[in-house]
Amino acid sequence: MTISTGVDAREVLAGRLVEGLTGAMETLGVYLGVELGLYRALADLGEATEAEVSGQAGVAHRYAREWLEQQAVAGYLACDDATLPAAERRYRLPEGHAEVLVDADSPYHVAPLALALAGIAGVLPQLVQAYRDGGGVPYADFGRALRDGIAAANRPMFLHELATAWLPAMPDVDQLLRSLPPARVLDLGCGLGASSVGLARAYPRASVLGVDLDEASVAQARAAAAEAGVADRVSFVVGDAARLAEEAPFDLVTFFEALHDMGDPVGALRAARERLASGGSVLVADERVADAFTAPGDATERLMYGWSILHCLPATLAEDPVEATGTVLRAPTLASWADAAGFSGVEVLAIDNPFWRFYRLRG
Repeated sequence: MTISTGVDAREVLAGRLVEGLTGAMETLGVYLGVELGLYRALADLGEATEAEVSGQAGVAHRYAREWLEQQAVAGYLACDDATLPAAERRYRLPEGHAEVLVDADSPYHVAPLALALAGIAGVLPQLVQAYRDGGGVPYADFGRALRDGIAAANRPMFLHELATAWLPAMPDVDQLLRSLPPARVLDLGCGLGASSVGLARAYPRASVLGVDLDEASVAQARAAAAEAGVADRVSFVVGDAARLAEEAPFDLVTFFEALHDMGDPVGALRAARERLASGGSVLVADERVADAFTAPGDATERLMYGWSILHCLPATLAEDPVEATGTVLRAPTLASWADAAGFSGVEVLAIDNPFWRFYRLRG
């Protein structure tokens, strides 16, 4: 006997897909606003007409009108009197929205994630082919948009939380980084260098070596260190975390949301352990997902699997990996990797973060 619930599953799923499409298109509208400087123009102008925004941002007038109307309809911008003729309407950023859309230092600045989505959209034909032939899509092919988007979205955490919450969760390491003689830090999978620069700025006595496979990222990281005035203590090299050149011992080795992207994670952890100074530690920050697969999953699982099918897994498979993990790195998996790499123990640190879990590995 079948009991009807009165819910048409077809209608629910169809509605969800339309809602998702709307959200995706609105996010790409945010990409346009970031990439073209439209939000910045409004932030500088305070309140403006379409002509003023067009002139300030340097975009065609007709496109400025349509984008402003779309953004107001979506609720990202405010239009104080929608009844006025189009040319006379004035638009502004509502209270609080500038932090999300414009303020690069704000912990709420997630607008750059729209850049990452645009980077993924640009390689969709390659993704389709990779799914068919089992190959991958090289990280570099996702382009500047994804590279900049991820880095800019994570940067506020390094600015605000690295030295106030994350490293103080290991008081002995925090103290070591503040003391003499100067401590040495190895930042593996450093990307555009926000973590390495953040470490150097927070701990003025420490020196940092950042390592990343992507040449374009390393070039931008070097420029970021110079701009921040820490290039004398922060250096970057292009390299494989699992095949590091011989370096002097490090007091701390970090992996910030990078281990799951590495084609040989056990090799990378083993290389990190071998380069630890006596009493040194490894800090791994990776995705805060459940310990086991369940379906359906919560919002975090959905987000991480979205990243995995569209970016992390294809990018790793392009490296001829030992292991292709994808984004969803679960705590038991990390513990097994640490054991295989020879670490004596893994501690989950008591750090409150909605997306990352933090692990201390002892050599």
